[in-house]
Amino acid sequence: MSKVVHFELPADDPKRAIAFYEKVFGWTVTKTDLPMDYWLVAAGPDDEPGINGAILPRMTPEQATACSMSSKSVDESAKKVVEAGGSVLRPKAAVPGVGYIIMCKDTEGNVFGIIEFDPAAK
Repeated sequence: MSKVVHFELPADDPKRAIAFYEKVFGWTVTKTDLPMDYWLVAAGPDDEPGINGAILPRMTPEQATACSMSSKSVDESAKKVVEAGGSVLRPKAAVPGVGYIIMCKDTEGNVFGIIEFDPAAK
């Protein structure tokens, strides 16, 4: 069984979105050192239920919020997605120090990520 471990909120104006979520929910948002505009969101205390995520620039007009689930193997999960009628939109990519991620689409058109945690990923 996999659980939701991360969300991504696309924004036309990330700084405006950051200000909104900080004011409304008290989130702590921090710019990353990644080679793209990507802000990590601490959406609450670690000792409370819930997940953290990120805010990023919207890349396409139809881009919506995406959740990512954990997996022991993104390669195996990719096979299962396709076998179940979904598709892999973005193949396996390393997120240095975090692990590997793929982006997929389910049978209803919803986009989601699958993350395999591996701190040695480069």
